[in-house]
This record gives sequence, structure tokens and C-alpha cells, in this order.
Amino acid sequence: MVAPNGARMGRADHPALPLTIDEIVACARDCAAVGAGGMHAHLRDAKGAHVLDAGLYGELLAELALQLPGFYVQITTEAAGRYAPAAQRALVAAMGPVAASVALREIAAGEDRVVTERFYRDCAAQGADLQHIVYDKADIDHLAELVASNAVAGDAIKVLLVLGRDAGGLPSTPAQVQISAAYLTGLLPTADWALCAFGQAETACLVAARDLGGKARVGFENNLRHPDGTIAATNAARVAALVQAFGGRR
Repeated sequence: MVAPNGARMGRADHPALPLTIDEIVACARDCAAVGAGGMHAHLRDAKGAHVLDAGLYGELLAELALQLPGFYVQITTEAAGRYAPAAQRALVAAMGPVAASVALREIAAGEDRVVTERFYRDCAAQGADLQHIVYDKADIDHLAELVASNAVAGDAIKVLLVLGRDAGGLPSTPAQVQISAAYLTGLLPTADWALCAFGQAETACLVAARDLGGKARVGFENNLRHPDGTIAATNAARVAALVQAFGGRR
């Protein structure tokens, strides 16, 4: 899966960062052509700020369905310091049977457990395809507890393990992948899990995840650089480089 833009970066970070719907659709076409199986999509408002807008996401999904039929598209519910859990829940509810990523620590922040559990039940009822984002041991423990209590369906649960942090934070390493993946799969052995990793070691971390049975999310949201330190020209270049690192297999 390619994550081409994220919630915070702008053109000053990379001139080829896709921000408009047309640019994101073009990026999806280019990335699919070199091996991406799906996209994790963020949208921006007219001023370039992160936005959770069901109307805009509807436009993006409709255009991608026309130009890339069958291409998997996942929308974000990221708060990015702008949105409360109620707004995140409202976006998923408005979109119907959509694929969406949901950070457990955000959706449950300051909320009564009953509200969080109702959100997950409602998502299951409407056919939403959720990927649960976890950042650390505490998040994994929390998700495993929700599965154990049947608040979240545990069969083939989709999980995204986020490794490291963005600029000014912690870089990722393959050794961390082994530790985190072992903990995740120990508690959630049937998880359909994927990894995203911040920093220049992104490729090495994603290869390590693949070797452990995980999937990979690559793209400018988490890292702009190839393993040799050069800045990638486009998101498609990062996808192609990862496919090559995988030995040509997606």
C-alpha cells in the first residue's frame, strides 16, 4: 500500500507531494503501475490543511473507481490535532462500507468505553473495512483486550504497526520490527498485519516485516528517501524501489 502524502507535509517538503484529488488519482495510477496494491489516502482543504470531509472523500473514491477499477483505497481518520473522536467517527459513518484506518489511541481518547465499543459495532454493521493503527505495546494490549471482550471482531483483524516517529522523532530499525511484530502476533495470532516505518531505514524495515509475514505501507507520508539517502523523485519511485527490494514480488 502506498501512503503518498499524510496530514502534515506540504510542497515545501517535496514538490511532487500529491495534494489535490487529481494529483492523488494520478499518483495512484503511477504507483499501481509499478506494484502498489492499494492506497492510504489523506485529503486537504483549499488551504492545504488536513481535512476529514465525506464529500471530498466520496469524490476521490468515485474518480479512482473510474480510473483504477478494483484498486484498494483506504481513507484516513487521523486527528492530526484538528479533529476529536466524534468527528472521526462521523466520517466513517457517513462513508458507509468504506475501507478506513483508525488509530485506537485517537478514537478512544477521552471517550467512555461504551462509545468506543458502539463505534466498532456500527462499523461492523455497515461493512466498514477497518485497519487498526497501533504505535506501541500499550496500544497492542488495548486492542487485544477489546478483541478478547468481543468489542472488536478478532478473526483476520487488520492491524497497522507504526514504527518510529516523523521529523524530530525516533527512526525505525529492522530490529524493532522483529520485537514489535512478535509481540503483536503473540497477542493477535490471526492478525492481517502491516507495517509502516519512519526514516531512511524504511525499506529495510518493510523487508523485515515481509519476511515475518507482514504487509508493507510505503510512501512520502513516512519517508522521502531511498536507502542510499537520496530523495525519491515520486511516490512511485519509492514503491518501485520496495518491489525491487522484495525481489520483484509485491
